[in-house]
Amino acid sequence: MKSPGLNFGVYPLSVAGTPFGLAQGPEDHYENIQRAIQDLKGDSKKLFSRNYLIYTKKWEAKMLSNAEQYLAAGLLDDVTLGVGDWTDEQETEIDIRNWLDFIRNVINKYGSRLSSLQITNEPNLSFMEGSKPYIMQALVEGVITAKQEARKLNLPLKIGFGSVPESQASVPHFWENLAREGGELFIDSVDFVGHNFYVDVFDEQPIDLKDIPASVERTLRSLREVHLRTAGIPASVPIRVTENGWPTGKNPITNRERSYEQQSKVLEVIIQTIYQLRVELNISHYELFGLRDADSTKEDLFHQYGVLRDDYSQKPAYYTFKKLIKELGE
Repeated sequence: MKSPGLNFGVYPLSVAGTPFGLAQGPEDHYENIQRAIQDLKGDSKKLFSRNYLIYTKKWEAKMLSNAEQYLAAGLLDDVTLGVGDWTDEQETEIDIRNWLDFIRNVINKYGSRLSSLQITNEPNLSFMEGSKPYIMQALVEGVITAKQEARKLNLPLKIGFGSVPESQASVPHFWENLAREGGELFIDSVDFVGHNFYVDVFDEQPIDLKDIPASVERTLRSLREVHLRTAGIPASVPIRVTENGWPTGKNPITNRERSYEQQSKVLEVIIQTIYQLRVELNISHYELFGLRDADSTKEDLFHQYGVLRDDYSQKPAYYTFKKLIKELGE
């Protein structure tokens, strides 16, 4: 029997979160987004849109308004509910009841239209969500609440949570703490684990193209065979590569130039490697970050993650991604 392919997805919008705030540029053009997504997936393949709603009490109404816009534009498929303003060091507490009510509200309003709901994006990244002392409670109780609400409404909604690879920037002992705080009810509520990782993007030294498959495999094997085991999450729970990309432009720290042609080559190697590992490591999804640049006129890499420029013209990696969806997609 033939093994299933990958489920492909893409972040379709322009705004990108950075350690310094948001990378922004020209406004999103929904007709161009829809045209590009239809072109990428062709007539028979799936291509999920992955979008973010970031909860704080102050932002709640704005996030629900954003969700309405995404729904109207046909871009409400896989949604990540982030929590907390990572740029505000004074924000150290959360009203957990309001957070859980926000999750229930999203599921009641949009659950029948969603394919998945991810609770937290990067909870173990120390300068993003992981900087918040309440993140573990928000993650564990959020996942349990989301699953209970989906079951109550009899929705086939997949519930998961996010993560990043272990590094000097990750939260110490995150997976051990998750094992202690989670418990059986939490494990029973997890349908997937999302993993955001970027190869040859933030490394101090460039990685040669031939060495990228080994880097990808180390990252995913470490998650499956070490960290998920530590947390007590069984191998039957799929991994989703929920953010991955290779931006063009210039690294603002090293001044390394990043070409369009190299973006195309690196993305192909990464995606092919994930495809080869999908059965052994139970990887179900690859979701690209992202469709278009935030601002193509700004040379720093945070503004140039797209396979499209900010005017929706194609970089070479666009055609590579389209080819891989056709060849490897579910």
